Amino acid sequence: MNPIKPSPSRRSFLKKAALASGAVALSGCAPSARAKREAIKWRVPTLWDAGTVGFTTFQKFCESIKPMTDGQLEFEAMTSQAVTRGQFQLFDAVKEGKCEAINGATANWAHRLPVAAFLASYPLGLDRPDQWETWYYELGGLQLARRAYEAEGLFFVGPIQHDMNIIHSKVPIRSFEELKGKRMRFPGGIVAEVFQEAGASTVILPGAEVYAAMEKGTIDAADFVGPAVNYNLGFGNIAKYIIMGPRSTPCLHQAADLLELTVRLDRWRELSKPLQDIVVAAVRQYSWDHYSTIQRENIAAWEKFEKMGVEIIRLTEADVHKLRKLAIPVWFKWARKDALTREAFASQLRFMRSQSVGYISEDMLVDRDGRALEL
Repeated sequence: MNPIKPSPSRRSFLKKAALASGAVALSGCAPSARAKREAIKWRVPTLWDAGTVGFTTFQKFCESIKPMTDGQLEFEAMTSQAVTRGQFQLFDAVKEGKCEAINGATANWAHRLPVAAFLASYPLGLDRPDQWETWYYELGGLQLARRAYEAEGLFFVGPIQHDMNIIHSKVPIRSFEELKGKRMRFPGGIVAEVFQEAGASTVILPGAEVYAAMEKGTIDAADFVGPAVNYNLGFGNIAKYIIMGPRSTPCLHQAADLLELTVRLDRWRELSKPLQDIVVAAVRQYSWDHYSTIQRENIAAWEKFEKMGVEIIRLTEADVHKLRKLAIPVWFKWARKDALTREAFASQLRFMRSQSVGYISEDMLVDRDGRALEL
């Protein structure tokens, strides 16, 4: 593992970007006043387990905050277990003040905040990082996410690009039909419901428990992030199959998994506008540093899995079609949960139906009985 180290030039760029958007006031402070000011220190737990490329890359990001803010703000990177029981409890941990900010997986909060189901990728929806970047920063997604989180007493700083997720399995799954009866770990929400519709028995487990569950045979298969991190976690030792879609659709369920940096709203408001601007700019830069580092490590991980004798099984275009027919009604079911969730999905549906994307046509928007689906 060799995560990208924030360079002096990158730090300089981020500081200048923040200054351009309102941080000029920072330069108005006398040096002596800045020197006397005590640093603001935030505990920032992440979903990543120690020893993974995800965690070491996150550590580098946290270490970069102090020099970017001239020592005024510090992030302490830690695992989720340092403040709570695991990654699924991070949302509550930051709300309850057990930490000041979190780096979690947005889809994990969907059971309590339904709009979160549409703030990260879901089965056979938008499936490229650039599409999500467009939705967040040009089609109103960021403002919508911040409205939703503000109602929870939180500030959604920004999405963090991650990777596609893959499925590791102890048994071969070579077709849509072979999903039936399999005990599979998923993060819940839309993802779990779609695979339940396909006949799978789904289980929700935090990443730290997946290895033991597969090793004991409690589950047959598990979705959990991408090849680099999963290799770090040793999944190739206990699961000799990786299940993917065809080359046109390599991931069927979370093709552009998104993480986030979220802060308690009261702690966010304690920051000066210049510091807020620096953090926002830093998170957006980290998003792409994180993504590119993971992609680089994935290349080596695939080769390592092959040397271990792990078989990559690719489902077919016909399997994708069958799963999409099940997924679309589940999209609409979740979108109807509340007004904000409906707004988020309607925006994404317009994007998916546009000629720029073209994933969805009118004849596909029907339930199992062929009746038109409506919001």
